Amino acid sequence: MPTVEPTAEPTTEQATDRTAATAGLSERLRNLPDAYVLLPEYTWTEDDVFARDRAVVVGSGRFRWTGAAADLPDGYADLPTVDLAGHALTPGLVDCHQHLAQTLGRPYAFGEPSEIFKRVWVPLEGALTEDELAVSARLGLVDAMLGGFTTVADAGARVDHDLGILADEAEETGVRLVLGRICHDRGPGAGDGDRAVADAGEHLARFTGDRVRGSVAVATPEMAEPATLTRLAGLCREAGAVFQTHVNEHLAGVERTLLATGRRPLGVMEDAGAVGPWLLAAHATLLTPQEKLLLARSGAAWSYNPVASAWKGNVIADALSLLALGARTGLGTDGTRADGFRLMDAAETAQRFASAVEVGDPVAGGGTAWLRAATSAGADAVGLGDVTGTVGAGYRADFLVLDLATPDFIRPVDLAWELVRLGHRDQIRAVATDGAARVVDGVPLCLDHAALLDDAARASSDACQRAGL
Repeated sequence: MPTVEPTAEPTTEQATDRTAATAGLSERLRNLPDAYVLLPEYTWTEDDVFARDRAVVVGSGRFRWTGAAADLPDGYADLPTVDLAGHALTPGLVDCHQHLAQTLGRPYAFGEPSEIFKRVWVPLEGALTEDELAVSARLGLVDAMLGGFTTVADAGARVDHDLGILADEAEETGVRLVLGRICHDRGPGAGDGDRAVADAGEHLARFTGDRVRGSVAVATPEMAEPATLTRLAGLCREAGAVFQTHVNEHLAGVERTLLATGRRPLGVMEDAGAVGPWLLAAHATLLTPQEKLLLARSGAAWSYNPVASAWKGNVIADALSLLALGARTGLGTDGTRADGFRLMDAAETAQRFASAVEVGDPVAGGGTAWLRAATSAGADAVGLGDVTGTVGAGYRADFLVLDLATPDFIRPVDLAWELVRLGHRDQIRAVATDGAARVVDGVPLCLDHAALLDDAARASSDACQRAGL
């Protein structure tokens, strides 16, 4: 019987050297200076490929230069360097559809049929105190960072509290936030159209920064009068802001709109002149062929939320067709779970089961498509394509350092595919925004994580009981 020679065990000295190197890198990542050079083994470039042996210069919160390490300009030669051998550098991930006011309701998010918002989310949001809203947002943002997200688009909260609470939490944690304000003039508690448009204008004027950017939101097209949809879309077009809404998500909602108007939800938006480059359509799971063409040709963006579809949807969105049509496509969690790698895996897997298997398509989009959707295309979808989502000169230095020395990555061949299929949040050595580390080795640097979990448990119990869940 053949024998296999056992692999030599590492010596004590070798093990000590590796431990010291790991500890040394962690310490350097925790204390990044204002300007420095990263030397990753692999870098996800502006061309949507992984390049080896690049140098990435960071200064004053931005990427200043990227290129072959051998070509590093003399002006950067004296900067401190961080050796990232055995690591990959990618842009921070973008969550294109989140609900930060719903984080405390996670224990009630399972086993529910469609339109869970009526039974769980609306009562919960209405029950939150200011302090509970702050804790909910803080928990959601920190969890997002732990999962690799450096940018989050919040779709709006049904609360009477000042949305500056969410903005403050984003500033504190370092997450880039697209902050939606719900502007309704139909349904319980809604004001008139003039008030909705005025509120939207004030919100967009208030939040104009790269860290917190204002956005207008209508929960569904049926929640606003057609004339109000027209005015809100015009406001967003003029301000260069994103107009968020849930479109064609659930069968019940589509049928309700058909019965009330004779049009499907996306058709209601089209009639109001509200479908265009400013639109960020969430879910878009129930689109006819004509609606897919409309969405793609209009220049609108959409958020593909595959985990949400699996948990409480009617059907999987036809993302492969929309990508083929050139639709601007990002990925969103919808507040399900904050792991960007599991989200990319779900995006590919859902398309495989929904359509690719039956037509003999072994690619189902490919690793590059889903990694792009989670980074540069996602940033474009939420209106920050010129700010983040790309490791390139001039962009904000929002990035992930990923450890490739794991059993999953024995020898990278197509690293994009491997990250989509095999990547996980445990690989994240560091999460940085504006060039500053926010998470290192799974530990958020901005707060006491254990205390946050305690605060969240208490706030969840109190708020959910008050909401009658």
